[in-house]
Amino acid sequence: MRSRRREMIRTLLGSGALYSLGGSKGISGCGRSPESAGIAIKGNLIDPSFAWGHRLRDGSIAGQLFETCRADQVEVAILGGGIAGLSAAWQLERKGLSDFRVLELEATPGGTSMSGSSAVTRYPWGAHYLPVPMEHNTPLIELLSEMDALEHPPKRSSPSTRTHPQGREHLLVRQPDSRVYYRGRWYPGLYLHAGCSTQDIEDLRKFQLLLDDLLLKPTEDGKRSFALPSRLSSEDPKLRALDRVSALDWLRSHQLHSTRLHWLVNYACRDDYGLSLDETSAWAALYYWIARMKGPGEETMELLTWPEGNGAFVDHFCGSIGKRLDLQKLAVRVAETSEGTVRIDYLDAKDGTPHRLIAKRAIVALPRFVAKRLGCNLPEDAAEGFSYGTWMVANVHLQDRPREKSGIPFSWDNVFYESPSLGYVSATHQRGRDYGPTVWTYYLPITGRHPADARKSLFEADWAELAEVVLTDLRPAHRDLDRLVETIDIRRYGHAMIQPRTGFIDSTARRNAAAPRGPVHFAHSDLSGLALFEEAFDHGIRTANEVLESLALPAHES
Repeated sequence: MRSRRREMIRTLLGSGALYSLGGSKGISGCGRSPESAGIAIKGNLIDPSFAWGHRLRDGSIAGQLFETCRADQVEVAILGGGIAGLSAAWQLERKGLSDFRVLELEATPGGTSMSGSSAVTRYPWGAHYLPVPMEHNTPLIELLSEMDALEHPPKRSSPSTRTHPQGREHLLVRQPDSRVYYRGRWYPGLYLHAGCSTQDIEDLRKFQLLLDDLLLKPTEDGKRSFALPSRLSSEDPKLRALDRVSALDWLRSHQLHSTRLHWLVNYACRDDYGLSLDETSAWAALYYWIARMKGPGEETMELLTWPEGNGAFVDHFCGSIGKRLDLQKLAVRVAETSEGTVRIDYLDAKDGTPHRLIAKRAIVALPRFVAKRLGCNLPEDAAEGFSYGTWMVANVHLQDRPREKSGIPFSWDNVFYESPSLGYVSATHQRGRDYGPTVWTYYLPITGRHPADARKSLFEADWAELAEVVLTDLRPAHRDLDRLVETIDIRRYGHAMIQPRTGFIDSTARRNAAAPRGPVHFAHSDLSGLALFEEAFDHGIRTANEVLESLALPAHES
């Protein structure tokens, strides 16, 4: 058992992490047990319903099950209760179409934006922040205004004056927002300034000037070079050519060789895309910064966050949708009928009973590879080039905070410079609770490996092995951690997010993926190649408007 844990640590964290292995109190899944070192840490694997997904993939669900089902009727069926599907439902509802149903496989909606709760706090199970949108993103501003998340911006003094929204003060990430751990000490921010060489400083300055230049440079179509959502970005061929080179090659082409700069850009690629520097499209890597920059030389837009992360959006959408959100329902087949409607066959995942739904229009808000398995009028090559990252997310429940030697206090985002993880965010930080019990949400993308190999490694591990991975990564910065941890719950995502690998953003397959197939419409962040809230939300709004237009109902202008 000990050797298996060591091998899993080496696989997920690298051999350099092994020095911190050991010294923990006992680990036991599902309950406590006495140990010589103290009381055992408890915890569980809280995975998505991948067993049902594998049955769908393997074709083991018999089609004849549905032939005798009584068919229910609905105006619009939405498949998928992630952000894209919930956004589509929200838009339909606010525009007057209430006859819809949302089918979601999981018992909890939200996809990678779902959240959890304890007696101490709520906490995220994935996405945990949103940049304040710029003035052009009208639908998102309307959503945030509805959630009372924005201050009322002053009126423009002239048409040329830009007035970007401002977030409510209590929702903007509280300072200190981030810190990085390096060789025994915490340092402020994400870029490691301490000990910088002259070349490090010069390369960082050059990088920032290159970002400014790309933002300012006029484009052939007159659009902003990089914009959120991405469909508003320029189609200038010179910019799109950036998709054909990796982020690493782009940095090298500009003689940017600073290890610290490479670490920063690599961190951004791992954070948003689950990819390493040499795997990520340069266009996508640059998008991370430029799409969020107000102007040249300016900081990126401020971040909004809640203790539950983007679960706050899920809650808001579900409050609007109500009982029309149908959980634990597995869509099995989507097909156009001879009458031009859509037939959806699905199973109740609680008891396995088959059901059938007939809709005038369907919105398939599911990853591309799942949509293809459902039929949806899609060709065989419909998922070509769509690659998804593998992630582990752990929520670490502590009875108190570890002692800190460094002068940099606990922050919202706490990052380890020498680790392949993204570190952790503190769920209690935003509410000003700096002492006592807390929950840390720890993120580990598995990069630099073929996605199938990454999934295999992660899903072969048991809870105890993965909990030891988390503790091994956290211990060097928090020496008294073990006596404070009560529970480690872990969620594994085999297909967590679409990956903008080199060449994917500008590919024909990706560009054509959002087009409707008869009465079937598609909404998901993977259609943009970027797993961002803004992209999922935009596709949800787009498909809702498409449906409203096709049914001769007024669509929202955006």
